[in-house]
Amino acid sequence: MSATFNRLAFAALACVIAAPASAQLIQRKDLSYAMAKTIAENALADCKARGYAVSVVVVDRGGDTMVALRADDAGPHTMENARRKAYTARTFRMTTEEFVKRMETEPVRRQQTTLPHVIAIGGGVPIKVGNDVIGGVGLSGSPGVDEPCVNAGIDKVKDQLQ
Repeated sequence: MSATFNRLAFAALACVIAAPASAQLIQRKDLSYAMAKTIAENALADCKARGYAVSVVVVDRGGDTMVALRADDAGPHTMENARRKAYTARTFRMTTEEFVKRMETEPVRRQQTTLPHVIAIGGGVPIKVGNDVIGGVGLSGSPGVDEPCVNAGIDKVKDQLQ
């Protein structure tokens, strides 16, 4: 029995030694529903104060919709635009405005717009904790001020994004 025990102990030790150092759980922060809702409500309110009826969507780390709000009188296209802007900002880890600018100098960006759910229109902003992108926000319906409205929403939870 001790020979069998020794072989099992040796095999277990070999497995531990052979396991790569990266074989461990990833620790990360994720966007909560409460935070996503706060961002969306405040972005919507900021645009309403500016006189615009908009839609806003917040997506999580995986690009899935967490919160989607559509103001009274927002155009029917705004919800889909907002969702795609949020997804694009999350996926490419940059504002959609930056994505549009990079299309001029990086031809691959134009090709990436053929991917499902990607859109090259300003108004999407990634949600970051340090350099880690944990989600995205997209807003549509306020010509020229989509991104400032989104930033107003994110500013309401900025102290929690640590």
